[in-house]
Amino acid sequence: MYIENSRLKNHISIWLLSMFLIISLMIIVGGLTRLTDSGLSITEWELFSGFFPPLTKESWNNYFNLYKQIPEFELQNYSMTLSEFKVIFWWEWIHRFLGRLIGLSFLIPLIYFTFKLNLKKLLNLYFIFALICFQGFVGWYMVSSGLVDRVDVSHFRLSLHLVIAFLILSLILWNFLNIKIKKIHNRDINYYLFFSFLILIFLQITIGAFVSGMDAGQIYNSWPLMGSNYFPDDNQFYNIFKLSAFSDPSLVQFMHRNLAYLILLFYFFILIKIYKEKVSNFYKPINYVGVLLLIQILLGILTLIYGAQIVLASMHQISSIFLVSSSVYLLYLSSNQQPSN
Repeated sequence: MYIENSRLKNHISIWLLSMFLIISLMIIVGGLTRLTDSGLSITEWELFSGFFPPLTKESWNNYFNLYKQIPEFELQNYSMTLSEFKVIFWWEWIHRFLGRLIGLSFLIPLIYFTFKLNLKKLLNLYFIFALICFQGFVGWYMVSSGLVDRVDVSHFRLSLHLVIAFLILSLILWNFLNIKIKKIHNRDINYYLFFSFLILIFLQITIGAFVSGMDAGQIYNSWPLMGSNYFPDDNQFYNIFKLSAFSDPSLVQFMHRNLAYLILLFYFFILIKIYKEKVSNFYKPINYVGVLLLIQILLGILTLIYGAQIVLASMHQISSIFLVSSSVYLLYLSSNQQPSN
């Protein structure tokens, strides 16, 4: 993104950094909404009408009565009181409020910057805004899966929702870096190594969402074995090759564990290559990624051992934001785009 006006360039970078922070907060709150089983507390989309929370006793009772009609209440939370309902309601309301705030905080400055710059220069940012709008639809698509015939949302839809959130975060960071950092081209380093590494991390986020969506972190709370074996005791190895494996909690946890090992091995391969070829300007960023990767794996192990305890599980998700961000930065440094001026 080439911008001549240095003041305008600075304003756009501050705006993008602010959006990055708000979306990071959104991901954290979304994770806590899932961990507290709060995601189905608001049973209607309420694109505009839900901007303000309920302020009267009548409004609270109306939300609670709607919640009483879904399977989660009928089969799981049938003894819940109004005061207990308010706790899960606030998590979901804050999550939706942040979604609306992100939409407005992105659109209004985008329109302003469009008047200041040529529209063509901002097409990539309009694409991000389209993704943000689509994310709102996917969020409701996810919630609607838990309103009939089940007490939780579909783990496939939950995964899609989370992956899009990280995609939006990554694209915003990429555009921020494109404004702030002049890249040094490196012929000796393979861009596709870093791209493959980031793809593996996104795949791990996908499988991690499956684990969260099926509460698969609350079984096999031991490491490195799953029960008395490396492979889960309650399954047969050939089941891993079936599509149904993605809906089997023990197999999904097995995938999540072993994909982490694969990512770690691939990281060491890249690390050795960088140091062997003496690409010195990559020493610090690849080391930072390694530290964050080890922290992420350690938090993942602790989360399993302690049965997806809410603080550890939330820290595990927060650390994934840092890991993805550092990996995007590494990919950016190795990219072949022209440096910004």
